[in-house]
Amino acid sequence: MIALPRPPRPRVPRLCQPCAQNVASLTADTAAALRALAFAALLLLSFSARLHAELPAVRLDGIRPLGAAAGTTFDLSYSGRDSEDVAQLWFDHPGFTAELVEPGKFRVAVASDVPEGTYDVRLVGRYGVSNPRILAVSRTLADVAEVEPNDDAAAAQALPLNVAVNGVSDGNNQDVYRVALAAGQRVTIVCQAQALDSEMDATLLLADESGKILAGSSDYYGRDPLLDFAAAEAGVYLVTVHDLVYRGGYPYRLVVTTAPQVENVFPLAAQPGKPLRLTALGRNLPGAASSEPGVDPPLQSLAFDWTAPDLPAAGFTFLEHPVDHSVLPTAATATLVGWQVRLPGALRAQPILAAAGPVSLDAEPNDNAAAAQTLELPATLAGRFDSPRDADWFSFTPAPDAAGAYAVEVYSERIGGRADPYVVLTDDAGTRIAEYDDFGHRLNAFDGHLRDPVGSLNLEAGKSYRLLVQDRYGRGGPRFQYVLRLRRQSPDFSVAAIHSDNPGPAAPLVRAGGAAWIDLVTHHLDGFGSAIEVTVEGLPPGLHAATTSVTDSRGNLVLWADADAAEWTGPLRLVARGEQDGRSLTHDVRPYTRVWPAANIGSSRPMRELVVAVRPSAPFGLEIEPAAVTAQAGQAVEVQLRLTRHWQQFTGGVRVTPHSFTNGFSLAEGEIAASQNSLPLTIQVPAGIRPGDYTVTVLGQAQVPFDKDPQAANPANTLVTSPARPLTISVVPAAQ
Repeated sequence: MIALPRPPRPRVPRLCQPCAQNVASLTADTAAALRALAFAALLLLSFSARLHAELPAVRLDGIRPLGAAAGTTFDLSYSGRDSEDVAQLWFDHPGFTAELVEPGKFRVAVASDVPEGTYDVRLVGRYGVSNPRILAVSRTLADVAEVEPNDDAAAAQALPLNVAVNGVSDGNNQDVYRVALAAGQRVTIVCQAQALDSEMDATLLLADESGKILAGSSDYYGRDPLLDFAAAEAGVYLVTVHDLVYRGGYPYRLVVTTAPQVENVFPLAAQPGKPLRLTALGRNLPGAASSEPGVDPPLQSLAFDWTAPDLPAAGFTFLEHPVDHSVLPTAATATLVGWQVRLPGALRAQPILAAAGPVSLDAEPNDNAAAAQTLELPATLAGRFDSPRDADWFSFTPAPDAAGAYAVEVYSERIGGRADPYVVLTDDAGTRIAEYDDFGHRLNAFDGHLRDPVGSLNLEAGKSYRLLVQDRYGRGGPRFQYVLRLRRQSPDFSVAAIHSDNPGPAAPLVRAGGAAWIDLVTHHLDGFGSAIEVTVEGLPPGLHAATTSVTDSRGNLVLWADADAAEWTGPLRLVARGEQDGRSLTHDVRPYTRVWPAANIGSSRPMRELVVAVRPSAPFGLEIEPAAVTAQAGQAVEVQLRLTRHWQQFTGGVRVTPHSFTNGFSLAEGEIAASQNSLPLTIQVPAGIRPGDYTVTVLGQAQVPFDKDPQAANPANTLVTSPARPLTISVVPAAQ
């Protein structure tokens, strides 16, 4: 057997094409420089983490393995910060049970009826509940462990088909596997890393037994690669996995299967409760009726029936965490209303947009304004950029009863499409009226900024319009789907919640006598301009939250616990309510988590539930008195900040700063001195602000003596940050 050469390090083509002659190697000096840069970055991140000293809060950095089969029992190892005394695992599905084997390891049983998909697992212990990590559950794959050494062809680990290998990337090396294929046999190979909360930037190579590279892939699903290969002849084939810059220690799940695998479905919009004929595009689809050209091997297509459920209360419900919208995990689903659908027996679920009315289909040819496809307003259209440089044109002429203010929306990234669409609106003479592009917020850990265009327009009765939808980079093919919506404007909102403990991911931990906050991120849709009130349901005795009014794109919801509050871990439901134009609106607040540390700002993803912990005990608590005041626009509000010291050893001062003040409110920084327990606060209400309720709070920071060992003689000072209980300012118009 000829030894398999070290795979080339630059990114290789995404699709399965014979490409050995096109793959260049980096020089040894360049590779060494990349490794040095990666090592320096890791050192910097580690140093930054040491600088950020707060009281302990358990954090889950990673789990191994990343997946398991339904109906099996396996050992799950974990790593994390402040994870001593962890005694439980928390799952977002009741079909899991876990027993502590030893520190760092649980024995987990997956019930046989747990549906195929991905699930959140968290640590629960002395220092609260951790952020989640994703665990995959399969029903058609056998999970096996990587066996080292497997660094070259001679030591390649033999794999059966329809298997998921739980492995770990090798530093400055690679993992090699061997698979026997029959002539004509088609296999799908996916390395799941980003999809399962691993920081590995995986690269896949496929070679024949002689070492000749036949195909390669890097970023296909986000950072995760995919190989789609049909064996021309029977034989043994070698699959190589490595991190892009050969970093070691990152877990991955390598799926090698001949089972049905869905690339996407069409159309990507459905009416709730209405039967729909969907067409799945994919690989090894059972009884596939035709094939889809444009990739090699061609994608197969298979039609199946599906009825969309009722509108989900949570906005978007998923079977698998939607994390592959772009290069990094995003909060792309923050404004999506819909579901995921799975072709029975197939791998990979597909997001579907909930449509308010009938869904029409993109009809070619409509590549220029003269051939524009006619739409009836309002319209929901499922389309696709069939080939590179495809342009889709549409025309419409509003009737008198259809004129007025409309919203223009294109969904692609939010529903798993790969396009970066933009929209151009013209009149029938070709004069450009408007152009629409990216949409959404990127605020600290929350990344909801999308490549999906959103905008508004005012349509005149009897006037003809042309609308162009095209990919920004002229790409096309089966993966470049979109949904276009032209609908009457209806003011609405969407609210997301995220908690992070810079520089890393975290879950809310409220210490008895103290407080914690959750960031609220709001998308005001179609000109919604009223206050959004967020309340909390499911609070246990001793844990409190005030109604929080949000009028800007962000706000802070504060949770606080009584000094004698009992320990507790559980989910909370946040509900947002608003009213405008005589319409009352109620939506669940959608929970999100930061995935990776602050060096990767913007990496965030959805969760099914927001889990909070109450633990003893906070060194101090802050309360604004009174908790509610009324003020005229342009006036100053005078209140008192009260400090309660719970730890005898804490006698120092507390630095006070405004906590993410919005809407023009302002407050000078101050300090509660070591000899004091209160501070007067003067909050300036901006002139011209709209009357209504506004929620504000302040942050207190103090150096507190602390050691995990309560018997320590000289505990070091630790920076402690805590919000005060919130203040509601009811603003009334300034006196005339």
